[in-house]
This record gives sequence, C-alpha cells and structure tokens, in this order.
Amino acid sequence: MIIPTLALADKLSGQLQLALFGIGAIVLFVFAAFVINFGLIYIRALFSGAKVTFTELIALRLRRIPVGLIVDNRIAAVRSGVLISIDELSTHHLAGGSVAMVVLALIAAKKASINLIFDRACAIDLATKGTDKSVIEAVRTSINPLVISCPARASGRVTIDGVAKDGIVIKARALVTVRTNLDRFVGGATEETIIARVGEGIVSTIGSSATYKEVLENPNRISQTVLDKALDANTAFEILSLDIADVNVGENVGAKLQAEQAETNKLIAQAHAEIRRAAAVAVEQEMTARVAEMRARVVEAEAQVPLGMVAAFRSGHLGLRDRRPGGR
Repeated sequence: MIIPTLALADKLSGQLQLALFGIGAIVLFVFAAFVINFGLIYIRALFSGAKVTFTELIALRLRRIPVGLIVDNRIAAVRSGVLISIDELSTHHLAGGSVAMVVLALIAAKKASINLIFDRACAIDLATKGTDKSVIEAVRTSINPLVISCPARASGRVTIDGVAKDGIVIKARALVTVRTNLDRFVGGATEETIIARVGEGIVSTIGSSATYKEVLENPNRISQTVLDKALDANTAFEILSLDIADVNVGENVGAKLQAEQAETNKLIAQAHAEIRRAAAVAVEQEMTARVAEMRARVVEAEAQVPLGMVAAFRSGHLGLRDRRPGGR
C-alpha cells in the first residue's frame, strides 16, 4: 500500500508543479505585457517630472485613449510650467478636441505671460474645429498682432469710396492692426465684422466732411473718428491702431448728379409742355367741331324759314297785304 501511495503523491506533485509553472508563466506574460505597454511610458514620465500612476495608464487604455499622446503632451506641458492633469487631457480628447494644439497654445501663452486657462483653451479649440483657424493661431495672433486690410483683398475692391458734402469722391484704404482677445474669442465676431465696421466708419467720416480738402489735409481725422466708435465691441479682436494707408480724390459726383438732375428736369418740363400742347390742340379741335356744329344749326335754321313762310301762307296768317305799310 505504501508504493501506490508514493506514486500517487509523486503524480499529484508533478501536476501541482505544472499548474504552478503555468500560473507563473501567465503572471510573467501579463507582467511583460504590462511593462511593454506602460513601463517605458511610466519611466519616461517619471524622469520628466510629470509622474503618472499605473491606474491612470490603465484607465486611459480601457477608455481607448492613446496613452502615449496624453502622457507625452502632459510631459511637454509640465516641463514648460503648465500644470495639467491626465484626466483633463483625456476628457478634452474624448470631447473631440486636439490635445496637442491645446498644450502648444498653453505653452505659448505661458511664455508670453498671457493668462490663458485650460478650460478657455479647450473651448477655443472646440469652437475652431472644422474651420481654418486653431487655438494656437489665436494665441499667436494675441502675441503678434495681425494687420487686416480694409477693404479685404478677397473682395476685389481696392479702396473704400466716400462722398464729401461738396460732392467730391474720396477713395481711401486703411490698415487695421488687431490682436486676439482670448476672453471674447468664443462667440465673438470675426475679421469680416471688423472690416465692415471700419468701412462704415470711413464712409460716414468722409460724408460728414464739408469738403474733400478737409480729408486730404488731415487723414488722421478718419482714424480718430473710427477708433472713437469702439468698433471692436463684441468681436474676437482688440483694435490696436487704424492707419489710413492711401487717400485719393475721385470724380465730382455732386456735379454729375446736378447735371443729371438738370437733364431730368428738362425732360420733365418738355413732357409738361407736350401735355399742354396736346391739350391746346385738343381744345382747338373741340372748338372747330363746335363751330361746325353751330354752322350746321344756322343752316338748319335758315332751311326752316321758307318752310315757315309756306306754312303761314297756307294758314292765312301771312298775305300780300301784310307787306304794305299800314295795310290791313
């Protein structure tokens, strides 16, 4: 009985060792896979001063978020003095935003001493998604002001035309220097609104000038008047300066309009004279018709005289003796 028992024990011991070996292999495989997936990223973040936990790395993988993208951008942000958590970056990625653009914008704003918080940067990034703008471009425009031509080159126009009170056309072209107002960027009007408002201000300023000479003598009057109207209100930009780059004299619209008005008045007078002539001709024709009618009545009356005399003779009311003086 001892020999079978020893054999059974050896057999069980072998199976146990095999099971332990399998479990160890599985644990080793899991550990190796864990090290391959997260070990290098963890070490890189650790030595970069942007330490992350394995729990955060596993949570990123479970949510199907690119672990390397999030960790690398956080490393860049932390190394530049911008404190961002893994959860904030992952949340913005899940919202459809560009983590890399937001981090670059925050770093650029930090270096330029611009107060840009993470939530506002994310809002700008989401607002510019699908457009030709980006959050990093908004920050760069805030650092380096943008010069806008008024009128816009894309419009096909070269100048903005206004008419002074003396009727002379003034052709002006302005350059507007603006920078991004990050606090109003989301929901603020774009460059088109700035161009439209500046153009309206230039036209109204020229139109309020007594003569074209006033505009030519002091072009800065246009700039000052336009800037006093706070044209950057409710826009995504802040106007820094407005410079009149070019001012030219156009045609004399007032004289042209007066000549056209005189020609129009002449045509109106001719029309009225024609109406009066036609009325006079009509009256003349009417009088001619009435004269003819009266003549016809006279002829008719003359024709009735012989008939009346005949009737008088027949009735005895008229005789030959009636023609003698004093006859009865």
